[in-house]
Amino acid sequence: MQLTHEHEQLRSTIQRWIAEQVNPHVDQWEREETFPAHQVFRQMGELGLLGLTKPQENGGSALDWSYAAVLAETLAEIHCGGVPMAIGVQTDMCTPALARHGSPGLRSEFLAPAIAGEMVGCLGVSEVGSGSDVASIRTTARRDGGDYVINGGKMWTTNGTQADFCCLLANTSDGAAHRNKSLIVVPMDTPGITVARKIRKMGMHASDTAQLHFDDVRVPQRHRIGEEGMGFMYQMEQFQHERLWSALNACGGARRAIRETIAYTAGRQVFGRSVLDHQWVHFRLAELQTEVEALHALAWSGVEMLVRGEDATRLATMAKLKAGRVVREVADGCLQFWGGMGYTDEAPISRLFRDLRLVSIGAGADEVMLQILAKFMGTFPKNG
Repeated sequence: MQLTHEHEQLRSTIQRWIAEQVNPHVDQWEREETFPAHQVFRQMGELGLLGLTKPQENGGSALDWSYAAVLAETLAEIHCGGVPMAIGVQTDMCTPALARHGSPGLRSEFLAPAIAGEMVGCLGVSEVGSGSDVASIRTTARRDGGDYVINGGKMWTTNGTQADFCCLLANTSDGAAHRNKSLIVVPMDTPGITVARKIRKMGMHASDTAQLHFDDVRVPQRHRIGEEGMGFMYQMEQFQHERLWSALNACGGARRAIRETIAYTAGRQVFGRSVLDHQWVHFRLAELQTEVEALHALAWSGVEMLVRGEDATRLATMAKLKAGRVVREVADGCLQFWGGMGYTDEAPISRLFRDLRLVSIGAGADEVMLQILAKFMGTFPKNG
């Protein structure tokens, strides 16, 4: 896809903001294992970065998804993975269904302030025992008068300790697993919501990740996104955005890992010459760069489908699968060339190694991606 001057202007704006307002604080946020989401999102809202693809009537720019793709890629220049992931949740994981299927009133109440950076959102899908298997969630929302009464819990909730609202997937009937779920916007200050704990993770330290409990949480039925029973389908639509976002951001992270490694190995002397001068090193880096560019082309093919208004599930799934495997290979291969320094917490490659490992797990594990692709190919067992 040919990027325009407007795409490159957007990239420059993001790069300047990252250099001036984000990267100087990243090490502190990593140590604190959180970042000031409201402050950061407000800055992004003022720059128009949180609503690139969202409706103009809600404060968005109504651009096609190629602009969101540029944002996802460029956010990888932030010197940690947690902050980009938190932003991605806001822009492309908890708000696409709200923007596409939410009522005008619901969009005015929650989407507009999310675009402005006045509200932080989170996505409540995964549960204890129901991560990648979305159909098996147990959280319920039963009708009571004009309200839903929600009971259950959510796990691995990015932005969960700071969020103002949650886009929650819950069972609203006892029907078939793919037809009994609804997406509901739940204000996080509603009585009955408890942040059970903030989860410590191997990487993505600056991103707060929460386990949430919902105990007789009452919200109006007008907070439901779209039709009742369509939540699973809406979430599958959101996954197209989430998985392409993940692949594109992973590309940016892998490219940065290679750049950092070239710079480090060029200055590190071994046996009288730089590490980079050894054929195995520069050949291996060339090989890794080739893998990253192949992933990039695959992901952008999916972007082009979204821009044309087509279902990009198949390519988004392939890109997500390939991204998880490529970045693991890149991060591990690059770290090796840093020697002992690569194993220290202070080395940038060490943080990249920890953060990029999530790509194979979040938004659906590799094995789930393979299952989806097998169904597309017609090879998945009928009784599987």
